[in-house]
Amino acid sequence: MRVEFDRDACIGMYQCVTEWEAGFEADRDAGKAILTDGEETADGVFVRDVPADAELDAKFAARACPVDAIRVYDDDGEQVV
Repeated sequence: MRVEFDRDACIGMYQCVTEWEAGFEADRDAGKAILTDGEETADGVFVRDVPADAELDAKFAARACPVDAIRVYDDDGEQVV
C-alpha cells in the first residue's frame, strides 16, 4: 500500500497528523503538513509506502483530509481512499 500527498492542496488543518502521527508532521511555519519520509514524484506531490501496521491510520488520515489532498492506493495501484 502507498500514500500520495498533494502538499500544494493542503490547507494546514493537520487532521492527517492527528490520525497518523508517524506518517505526517505539522509544518506550522509553512501552514501545511509534511508526509514523513515522502519522496517528491511531481511538483508538490509526495509518495511513500505505508507499513503494514499503519494501513488503517493512512486510510483514516486520507478520509480526514478536508480537501482530499491524500490518496491511498493498494498494492495493485487501485485507489482505496
